[in-house]
Amino acid sequence: MTTINLADRSVDLGEWAAATPNAAEVFAAAVRDWLEANLVGDFAELRGRGGPGSEHEFFAERLEWDRHLAAAGWTCLGWPVRHGGRGATIEQRIIFHQEYARANAPARVNHLGEELLGPTLIEYGTPDQQARFLPGIVEVTELWAQGYSEPGAGSDLAGVATTAVLDDASGEWVVNGQKIWTSLAHLSQWAFVIARTEKGSTRHRGLSFLLVPLDQPGVTIRPIQQITGTSEFNEVFFDDARTSADLIVGEPGDGWKVAMGLLQFERGVSTLGQQVGFRRELDDIVAIARANGSIDDPAVAERLRRAKVGLTVMEANARRTLAGDIVSEAGAASVTKLLWGNWHRDLGELAVAVVGAPSLIGPPATTEGRANDITDPENVELDEWQRLLLFTRADTIYGGSNEVQRNIIAERVLGLPREARA
Repeated sequence: MTTINLADRSVDLGEWAAATPNAAEVFAAAVRDWLEANLVGDFAELRGRGGPGSEHEFFAERLEWDRHLAAAGWTCLGWPVRHGGRGATIEQRIIFHQEYARANAPARVNHLGEELLGPTLIEYGTPDQQARFLPGIVEVTELWAQGYSEPGAGSDLAGVATTAVLDDASGEWVVNGQKIWTSLAHLSQWAFVIARTEKGSTRHRGLSFLLVPLDQPGVTIRPIQQITGTSEFNEVFFDDARTSADLIVGEPGDGWKVAMGLLQFERGVSTLGQQVGFRRELDDIVAIARANGSIDDPAVAERLRRAKVGLTVMEANARRTLAGDIVSEAGAASVTKLLWGNWHRDLGELAVAVVGAPSLIGPPATTEGRANDITDPENVELDEWQRLLLFTRADTIYGGSNEVQRNIIAERVLGLPREARA
């Protein structure tokens, strides 16, 4: 068997690869050919759309694209076939993400479900939970938000104050509290929520991992407008919100273990595809530097060289981590986050240095003919490099701040004393 039936999810890609000569090359060609054949017509207009800082762009159209991928068997590649996946090897998953990025295909809308919650349910969920939720993730019919961070517990998830109490009479968990920086919650149907289910518990003890529907009277979602003028982040308020008693992943009190397991999935093979996008950004910046002569400035040239070396190091670290050549899974995830978060933030600063004075002036807004006005975020039109500069300020904060990642490395990898806590 040397061909791939893209739409047949009963075909295990791992088994196919084991029986196929030059499987990696054949698979890469199949991905490239499919993307070339399908990123046409209305979908062609989505190329490059929806990346960081632009998640609001063409959301409905990108959702349709994700469902088109699903129909062709290109979602949830790494999941086991019995759960609706394709049984793809790590190598195949890397190839897919890299070819997808090289094609400049649109940013996916189902990342949290496909890359985070789905693998978590496969690892920790009950058969009933898997049967209920995995098909909706595979088919992109239900979207998920992550209910981790809170106003008093950003990168420090052990400080979660949101509570959930089991109401035996109704057979439901009653959830109260607030989550913040909840990506795309206003467009999602469900959230996986870390809540404190043991009264009087502190830190990582007494937490549970709940699956909570967002379309109910007890949930209020308020978008947070960012400096880029977009609002993919949200505040989510739970006021006696409810979810079924059986929608707890793991046992009550296992929330910390499940949450940490999910975060390991967050920094998986998709980071290599992310780095293809980073390389494209860097290549474009180098091209601008050559065109406007800024590359002749020794300081700029040095920063460009350092950026190229940093990207090479990042790619090598990702491959080493995926190969299992690591001391600690938690430490490896933290190193990965530190590398790409700081590198990408620095790239935003480098981009505006290369572009020069024009980077200080935005193009005129087209909405209702109004002038571009930085004091009116809803009416700001940013170019690619301005958006990169502004949005990447958050890269070293979301998903775990630099400070927290360094603490994890110090304590769990280097064995240094734990940081003093009040």
